[in-house]
Amino acid sequence: MRPGGGCISLALHGTRAVFSELSSTYPLKLLSPSVHDKTAIVYLLTYGGGLVGGDEVDLEVNVLPGAQLVLLSQGTTKVFKSRPGRRLASVKPQALHLTSDPNSQDTASSTRQDITFHIARNATLFLLPEPVTCFRDASYNQYQRFYIEEGGSAVILDWITSGRMSMGEEWAFTHYHSVNEVFHDDKRVAKDVMLLEREKPGTLLPERSLRQRLLPYSCYAMLILYGPRLQTIMTDVTSLYDQIAVFKTRIPDPVLWSLSPMDRTRQGVVIRVAGMETEAVKSWLNQTLSGLEEIIGKDVFRRAFT
Repeated sequence: MRPGGGCISLALHGTRAVFSELSSTYPLKLLSPSVHDKTAIVYLLTYGGGLVGGDEVDLEVNVLPGAQLVLLSQGTTKVFKSRPGRRLASVKPQALHLTSDPNSQDTASSTRQDITFHIARNATLFLLPEPVTCFRDASYNQYQRFYIEEGGSAVILDWITSGRMSMGEEWAFTHYHSVNEVFHDDKRVAKDVMLLEREKPGTLLPERSLRQRLLPYSCYAMLILYGPRLQTIMTDVTSLYDQIAVFKTRIPDPVLWSLSPMDRTRQGVVIRVAGMETEAVKSWLNQTLSGLEEIIGKDVFRRAFT
């Protein structure tokens, strides 16, 4: 296995979830503290508490029929300042998946995380990490693909903070690029892309910093709910969204959110949230996803949002 590589394979043995593989190499570290019947928890960690420029992570996740996997992170995913040259934790440039995208900036000094998920029939994935926090001058690229079979379900959370506000690093990073693609029986049903980067010199538009463009909000989240296991939660949140009245206000709301169905069958929805504070977004997610307690259990749910 090359540096930064990892694999998670979770199967159902009788009525209990069992790992057929749980492996990783530096700088990625995978820990599974407990298994609750059909549900297993895995923490995605990195040595040193974060990713440095040049670090590259490639992870494959397989959730086999009937199993339920909860993926968490211990604290925010910190992305430190880019550094020139290569690191021992990096792989060859030709192995990158984003090089065809001119906006990806997959260079030797960029940090990259590439994860592929396979969710089998009647299996469920709960991807509920803490947000990404990019430090000053950091460059980060993330690409996540989700292949969901008929009857499979997934909760996909991808969010970012403005940085270390206490250090004056509000939206002070260089580049952030996150791509999430969802496939149902090999047919793409959703693609969400978020690109944030400093204004490049020489453009025709007036130069505006990331901070000027994104304030007053300091946290942005994208949430995808997909599959039969999430139908009740999707119905509840859609009903709540339909009750929202749109009107002008002099003061921006502390939390804004929107909802879009993926298709006419309403097998999934995409939710976007913006908050003035990260804790406000976290509180909103906690309340909106409270129905997950009945699926994964109260103790497991509390690990994700407390």
